[in-house]
Amino acid sequence: MSLFNNAENPRTLPPLAERMRPDTLEAFLGQNHLVADDRLLSKALKSERLFSIILWGPPGCGKTTLAKIIAGQSDSHFYELSAVSAGVKDVREAMAKARANRELGRPSILFIDEIHRFNKAQQDALLQAVENGEITLIGATTENPSFEVISPLLSRCQVLKLKPHTRNDLEQILKHAVSEDLFLSTQDIQFEEDARDLLLESVSGDARRLLNALEISISVATPDRDENQIINVTEAHVGEALQNKHQLYDKTGDYHYDTISAFIKSVRGSDPDASLYWLSVMLEGGEDPIFIARRLIILASEDVGNADPQALTLATSGLQAVHAIGMPEGAIVLSQVTTYLASTTKSNASYMALRTAQATVRDEGAKSVPLHLRNAPTSLMKDEGYGKGYSYPHNSPGHFADQNYFPEDLKTKQFYHPSTEGIEKRIYERLVTLWAERYEEPSGS
Repeated sequence: MSLFNNAENPRTLPPLAERMRPDTLEAFLGQNHLVADDRLLSKALKSERLFSIILWGPPGCGKTTLAKIIAGQSDSHFYELSAVSAGVKDVREAMAKARANRELGRPSILFIDEIHRFNKAQQDALLQAVENGEITLIGATTENPSFEVISPLLSRCQVLKLKPHTRNDLEQILKHAVSEDLFLSTQDIQFEEDARDLLLESVSGDARRLLNALEISISVATPDRDENQIINVTEAHVGEALQNKHQLYDKTGDYHYDTISAFIKSVRGSDPDASLYWLSVMLEGGEDPIFIARRLIILASEDVGNADPQALTLATSGLQAVHAIGMPEGAIVLSQVTTYLASTTKSNASYMALRTAQATVRDEGAKSVPLHLRNAPTSLMKDEGYGKGYSYPHNSPGHFADQNYFPEDLKTKQFYHPSTEGIEKRIYERLVTLWAERYEEPSGS
């Protein structure tokens, strides 16, 4: 009743984003691939078969809300910890309470926000309770759990990928807030079309950010209401509420993916200046420098490859350096690695070779290993011909023995097509002398 009594005074109300938090899956907007009637979470709640999950997605996509809905609809005790402030002691206290609840026949859910911030010891402390079912763990993370969550814990959880809210989701959330909120529904609020567009486009799929900006926009517009007490929200009001309407970068939104794509393509395209621009956009926008460093390692192998093998060493060292010194100095390391990779010779031959070889195995299956290539640790295996006829290359001139290393029907197959760029040209020149029947023309010649 106190909420209704205070409805006329918005200063006493919780923030709009909290007021509009749904408490059922039916009221949840967005993430239909998880919450629709025929989807995983809905089926799990209906069957009363809970399981531990990691909710992976950008800010404002509904991770905390879904955790609370699951707890509420499953009649579970709900314990919430933030990995930023909680330690092993807090985890153990929550698990002790869960064990007591279990003895009384009631399940418990332990929700850990930003679980990627837990160190290995903190994550290890969860394993036994998750394994024996004392708790149902729900972890929320904006980071790839493959990198940030230890493998034993990850194997005990189902990873559910949440997406940024679509424009349609955001439009529904906006409409619902204006028409259904306890306070806003009592006001006559109208939006200019440009104001609505700016609001929807500037939040990068983040519903919480949308509702916060909406609440501030209406607050800014309220003193300008007309004689009919209509609150006309203009583009200027929204811009004032956002303050950073020209700063489009959101490290988990669509622009994040567009920017990293532009960055990688600029490095691949040998343009160090454009590469530095997009690097700066990401760093100024608060992007995780470790994420950037990891992408540079992938690029060093995929796009530079054997044309300059030093690139992979430098990129790997760059990741270690950024991790060791942190920001802002880590940006200097990223700049060095970026400019080197953008400026050096390029080849994707080793990457394409892998893709071709994998496709062959998928299409044709794994064939038997020729006898002369098999290991023969026992006399029985030797009698069966294992290892017979194998020539040890180091006993031959040039440390090369001319013998077949393929299954018989693939012995002339060529997967690796070295380019004539940088050091890879020397690799080609050696291979063409060793395997002339395969290496006739280099890639890019």
